[in-house]
Amino acid sequence: MVDNHDIGLMAHLMRRAGFGAPREELERRAAKGYEATVEELIHPKTTEPADEYTLLRYQPAALLPGGMPPMGNVNWMFHMVNTQRPLEEKMALFWHHVFATGNSKVDNYDQLLAQIAMFRQRGMGNYRDLLVALAKDPAMLYWLDNNENHKDAVNENWGRELLELFSMGQGNYTEKDVRQASRAFTGWTFSVKIPRLPYGRFPWEFEYVAEDHDDGEKEFLGHTGNFNGEDIIDIVVQQPACGHFIARHLYNFFVADEPQVPSWKINLPRDEAAVAALADTFHESGYDIAAMLTTLFTSDFFKEAYFTKVKSPAELVVGTLRLVGGAELPRPDYGRDVALQPTYMGQDLLNPPSVEGWHTGKEWINSGSLMSRINFVAEMVGSTDLPGVQDMIGRLRAKGPLDPDAFVDSCLDLMGPLQVGTDTRQELLEQAREGGSLAWDTADEVEASVVRVGEMLQLIVAMREYQFN
Repeated sequence: MVDNHDIGLMAHLMRRAGFGAPREELERRAAKGYEATVEELIHPKTTEPADEYTLLRYQPAALLPGGMPPMGNVNWMFHMVNTQRPLEEKMALFWHHVFATGNSKVDNYDQLLAQIAMFRQRGMGNYRDLLVALAKDPAMLYWLDNNENHKDAVNENWGRELLELFSMGQGNYTEKDVRQASRAFTGWTFSVKIPRLPYGRFPWEFEYVAEDHDDGEKEFLGHTGNFNGEDIIDIVVQQPACGHFIARHLYNFFVADEPQVPSWKINLPRDEAAVAALADTFHESGYDIAAMLTTLFTSDFFKEAYFTKVKSPAELVVGTLRLVGGAELPRPDYGRDVALQPTYMGQDLLNPPSVEGWHTGKEWINSGSLMSRINFVAEMVGSTDLPGVQDMIGRLRAKGPLDPDAFVDSCLDLMGPLQVGTDTRQELLEQAREGGSLAWDTADEVEASVVRVGEMLQLIVAMREYQFN
């Protein structure tokens, strides 16, 4: 039999390495073992992240998305809710934050979804190869103007962000390095897109224009040569600053909230030893992200970091939907009622506010977003006909009559397990005592108990503790 400590640790892992899991899945994974689950998450054997054919049968526009509601959001939300490869999808969300690319400029959800698919494919692979693929990604080329980067008119936008926000961070390069890197990426562009009418959208494709590439000698980070873009990336990933930069991003995303990227130059990591261990793995493994994730998820600093991160809107929405069930099919109202929920809370997926991505941690929370978060989750867990809520009710009923203490503790257990302070538990207990013990003997008692369970779950998700991963 799996003990509650194993369930709690597995729930912690699945909240961070995925989007949470219902109790049945936690029990199954805990029985398999923690290390085996980490291995399965990093090297999934399931072939498909989600059933694309189900999505297109219900939402045909999701193939080449556009219009309102944004079909790109519908497409990605369906994948996050239904994926059998949760860490792969979580890493796509991670890289979307690091390599923030927005539809506000790109205006092509199909190209952004192609970028997300690339993150799924390469997000746990070699970081050098990921950067090369990113540098050839048409959405990124357009987002950071490298299609306007010519040998006789160098555009430094991509070169600057490659160094500042994608690999090393401020203070680890000079303005000359930015210029030389940008020269190396001249000629990296995309082919002219076929007009949309009369056949609809055609995708952009990467194109290298040799006659537009600067073939001159370049000096970059102490190296001299006739560098092209891949040479620049090869030099970048060798730098100690690169491993440290990616390690700090992974720590911020998976372990505990850190200050925002622009302040990293003046704010030390909250756990320098943890970041150093991840950076060492980066270089020792030959820039392998999967190796870094193995180091991270099997570390004590991860296992001990319960509820130290504010859930992003995407984590809150997807985690709740996976817990309560019922959103597996992309029904006609999926856009308004499901896919746009993170947007209402301040995270418009596929449309980050700037190249810096979103400001995370406590900055996810303000008076407006908090109300949106609580209202959505309370509506979900209060819907006692949803399969996940029905499962929780069934587990409570199987315990027989429950006094108020057992009622509160059982609900907190099934919703996490969640850790709450003494004052919070006391508030829940006072609410439970008003109705007395839960009873299941008669039809009237069952009906009343079901209502009370829904109300208790709503109170629990309204607590500040539910806002943390």
